[in-house]
Amino acid sequence: MWDFEHSPLQEELAQRYQIDWMQPSECADRLANGTADLGNVPIAALATNPSLRIVPGCTIASKGRIRSLLLVHRASQELNAIRSVALDTASRTTVTYARILFKKWWNPGAQFVSMAADLDAMLDRADAAVVIGDPALLALEEQANRRERTGEELVYHDLAHEWRILTGLPYVSAVWATASSGVLNEHIVEDTIRSRDNGLANIDALVSEWSKKIPVPAETIRTYLTENIHYVLDEECIEGIRGFFRYAAEAGALPQYDFELSGQSVSK
Repeated sequence: MWDFEHSPLQEELAQRYQIDWMQPSECADRLANGTADLGNVPIAALATNPSLRIVPGCTIASKGRIRSLLLVHRASQELNAIRSVALDTASRTTVTYARILFKKWWNPGAQFVSMAADLDAMLDRADAAVVIGDPALLALEEQANRRERTGEELVYHDLAHEWRILTGLPYVSAVWATASSGVLNEHIVEDTIRSRDNGLANIDALVSEWSKKIPVPAETIRTYLTENIHYVLDEECIEGIRGFFRYAAEAGALPQYDFELSGQSVSK
C-alpha cells in the first residue's frame, strides 16, 4: 500500500481509488455484495465466491517461516493428541489451512471453536490456539514473559513452515481480487505492482512507521517484511494456491474449486 499512503503518488491514486480499511474476510464480502471493486482477500474466499478474479502480480505469501500465523499448544500435549482448537477467525484462509493440517496430518478428530485473539483465554477454552497477525507476532515476543508468568511451557508452530514441510508448497494467504463485473484493467495491475515495489524500496521507512504502531522490536519488523513475507504472485505461488484448494476439498474444508488465473500473466 506504499504508493496509496505516501507521496508523490498518493495524490494521483486518490483520484482513482477510495480506500476503506477492514479485516481481509470483510474485504471478500464487500466484493461479493458489490460494495467494493478491488480488495485484498484471503484466497479461501475464491472458492465460496467463484465470480472473483485475481489481479495478477501481487500476493501475501511465505516460502518459509511467516511468524504471524501460529498454532500454539502446551508442550505436555502432542499434536496428535489435541482434541480442540480455538481459532482466531480474522482470516478465513488461515482457518482453512489449520483445518487441512489437522484433518490430513495431525488429528482428524480435533474440534474447532471460534474465539477472539486472546491467547490466554483461547488456551483456557481449548487444547490449542491459532493466532493471526499482530497477536501472533506479539505472542512470539512475549514467550519468555508468559512462561515466567504462568509457569507453563508452550510450543509455537509456524503454520507456513509446517505447510511447507508437509506439502512442499508455499503458504499463500491473500491476493488482490476484483468482482467479475468490475473492471480489471492495466491501471489496477500497474498501480498495485508499482506500489508493492516502491514499498520494498522503502523498507527503512516502513520499519520506522510500524515500530511506532505495534510493540514489536524494529528488527523483528524488518525481518518480517524482508524475509518472512513473499510478495510476488509467481508460478510457485500459483501452484501453492492450486494445492491449497485441492487439499481443502479433500478435507471438506471448502467446496471443490478449479482455480484458473483468467489467462493473465502470473508474475511481474
